[in-house]
Amino acid sequence: MRTVGVFLVELLARYGVDTIFGIPGVHTAELYRGLGAGPIRHVTPRHEQGAGFMADGYARVSGKPGVCFVITGPGLTNVLTAMGQAYADSIPMLVISAVNARGAMGSGDGHLHEVSDQRRMASAVAAFSHTIADPAELPQVIARAFAVFAAARPRPVHIEIPLDLIVASSEGLALPEHPPAIARPVPPAQALATAASWLAGARAPLIFAGGGATRAAPALRRLAERLDAPVVMTINARGLLPPGHPLGVSVSPSFGAVRALAAEADVVLAAGTEMGPTDYDGYATGKMDRPRRLIRLDIDAEQAMRNFVPDLALIGDAAATLGLLADRLEGPAARHDGAGRAARTQAAGLAELEPGMRRDIAFLETMRATVPDAVIVGDSTRQVYAGDLGFAAAGPGSWFNAATGFGALGYGLPAAIGAALARPGRPVICLVGDGGLQFTLAELGSAEEAGAKVIVVLLNNSGYGEIKSYMRGKGIAPVGVDLFTPDFQALARAYSWHAERLDSAEGLGPALHAAVARPGPSLIEWRD
Repeated sequence: MRTVGVFLVELLARYGVDTIFGIPGVHTAELYRGLGAGPIRHVTPRHEQGAGFMADGYARVSGKPGVCFVITGPGLTNVLTAMGQAYADSIPMLVISAVNARGAMGSGDGHLHEVSDQRRMASAVAAFSHTIADPAELPQVIARAFAVFAAARPRPVHIEIPLDLIVASSEGLALPEHPPAIARPVPPAQALATAASWLAGARAPLIFAGGGATRAAPALRRLAERLDAPVVMTINARGLLPPGHPLGVSVSPSFGAVRALAAEADVVLAAGTEMGPTDYDGYATGKMDRPRRLIRLDIDAEQAMRNFVPDLALIGDAAATLGLLADRLEGPAARHDGAGRAARTQAAGLAELEPGMRRDIAFLETMRATVPDAVIVGDSTRQVYAGDLGFAAAGPGSWFNAATGFGALGYGLPAAIGAALARPGRPVICLVGDGGLQFTLAELGSAEEAGAKVIVVLLNNSGYGEIKSYMRGKGIAPVGVDLFTPDFQALARAYSWHAERLDSAEGLGPALHAAVARPGPSLIEWRD
């Protein structure tokens, strides 16, 4: 008999799933019956939160949804934090959990792993959460999930299957020959014509690009160059224009210099960006002034009305829509001093940084120059904070972290493992502090076990240094921020990692060169 659990694994394979992150338990063992002989690789983290963060990093680099199997109760509650990070950053993630059998779920009788309402908990950090009531629902619910990932705002989806249904027969359920074809939406022709007309007639056009445009780099570049418009890249959009591109602005929209640039613009196109506070008001000084004429391009119509209500909303896929706009603007490129405006803004923005942050950005630039094709995955740590304010990433999707939006500490190492598994031939560097690394130390073992070649660059200041500085700045006596830190070198070696300690930041380049050439994962520790 082919069970529902086995059918589910076969169905996921039809949708192109090649990796699942999970920790087997008695409530999910039947899901694993179909994994042993199938084409899907299973990766075992040391904690379900790590499973979710690995799925997040995998999704950002591969472009495919990260998939997790978790047990009832604590398995789901453990993965909720990772779902929250993915929800905030619009990352596709499919979380499949067990739930107590029909008639027992939410009974309050004290069944193993019982929670009163798992679905309700997951709904807060998911595009939708669904409880399977009949095996016949499964193909449709999976199709709905992948439709969200393909053509809507790609947030997590949670599906729970009662224990009695996981082991039930899948008789009568047929696997699709191939997943449904889904055309990504684009705005109507009239809206595109209006937007193109406004942009073509602009005296000082400007583009804000966000994480929703990450996979639209060629179209964005073509449109920006056609308009001669500076492109301000938010944290998750860094690298959409490469370092040195004359129109690229890789400093935070929170800076006065960027706000001045926006005030001078007569037409602003905001593509795939929430225009939310962690990017646009990072110093909590209040919103920038609303642009005089604002066009917002977003896959999510509701989000297009948040923070700044636009004069025109283009609801559709970023890559397709930007390409259509560029097509409508064919002809001689405009001349609006775009390069000059971009260069002045970039320089003025960097000048707003404190000297210590400029040193941290120089540290990141050494990293980029040494390993130009690396994906740099960050936790909440000092160099990441500085980079989010002013680092020019090498390419799209090569810089992402949890120091924005939801802001989950402990993200860096497991997300870097997921990124490394998504693209095994590409170097992955994890930037983390000693506090954040201690959230997920055990995932060092997951990396070695899964063959994930990760290079961890660890800033060890024996505590939560940024929070300590913040408390002092607010006149609060520091409490709870000085940590006992273990011998990270010995711990890394215990997990079969190479480990070394730098005496100064000047040794970073040679250490990275050696780590890239070395076959396994490496930890490079330094103190400032």
